[in-house]
Amino acid sequence: MTPSVENVRVTSRNEDADVAVRMEGVDKWYDTFQALKDINLTVASGERIVICGPSGSGKSTLIRCINQLEVIQKGRIFVDGIELSGRRNIAEIRHEVGMVFQQFNLFPHMTVLENCMLAPMKVRRASRAEAETTARRYLERVHIPEQADKYPAQLSGGQQQRVAIARALCMNPKVMLFDEPTSALDPEMVKEVLDTMIDLANEGMTMLVVTHEMNFARSVANRVIFMDRGEIVEAAPPEEFFNNPKHERTRAFLGQIS
Repeated sequence: MTPSVENVRVTSRNEDADVAVRMEGVDKWYDTFQALKDINLTVASGERIVICGPSGSGKSTLIRCINQLEVIQKGRIFVDGIELSGRRNIAEIRHEVGMVFQQFNLFPHMTVLENCMLAPMKVRRASRAEAETTARRYLERVHIPEQADKYPAQLSGGQQQRVAIARALCMNPKVMLFDEPTSALDPEMVKEVLDTMIDLANEGMTMLVVTHEMNFARSVANRVIFMDRGEIVEAAPPEEFFNNPKHERTRAFLGQIS
């Protein structure tokens, strides 16, 4: 088995002041199928990580484990220095981690504004006025403030995904996870979502992005991670990753998508 490219450990929260996410020796099984194998990964605060690889390589599983949408069988995961263990910690971490999925998962019976206000009111106990102010601010940030009173069905796919990003931002997360956020969009809608994500990156948001958009990886990522068969095979800055990949599996993958 190919070892993961990183091998680091956490000893205390103070030592991790500049670390947003750390995964140590993480294994994940679905029955007899091992989806993640000895994952060791450290993500610094403000770092932008793009995760790529073939279908079934464990990319989405990895980021879903970070906010416990998937439960690991071995290893440890820390977010903002807090270990994922027990219901209290999981709830606390989910407050700090925003996630945007392939599908938009907006409530169809609520307006765009109501979709964005819901979590701050229910989870953070914000007042309606506070939640509305926050929602309108982030709708402005993703460049669709004029859509606030519409329902999701009245929006294009790209607009709905930008609402989903705004909704996640309304919780003021410390980390944003993106699981192939453009894969369900028509090609002409991809750019508007990627542009929104680039804006977030330029503002210093910590981001882990599963995507096949390699131009986005080249221009935005601090590191590109290649996964295959549940393992981290290679991780490097974009220039090195694309121009001088070290592993044959990485070279084969890049040859297929170029």
